Amino acid sequence: MKLLLVLLAVVALLWLLRGSARRMRPPQTPRATPPQPMVACMQCGVHLPANEALPGRGGVFCGAEHRAAFEAAHPQ
Repeated sequence: MKLLLVLLAVVALLWLLRGSARRMRPPQTPRATPPQPMVACMQCGVHLPANEALPGRGGVFCGAEHRAAFEAAHPQ
């Protein structure tokens, strides 16, 4: 009986230690995509990722309308 009680106490202690070790470990976060460089639209100033920007005369733009408006306002 005494052996069963000691065995039960050891199992309970191991179970508690396992739970506290799990709580102390920082949570695993999923890998995010690497940050993209940001650029500002030359017409409106909105910041957007460089891979989504449209290149044009005088800089980069958030859309075709802003690129056309900027190029019309700044002829070269």
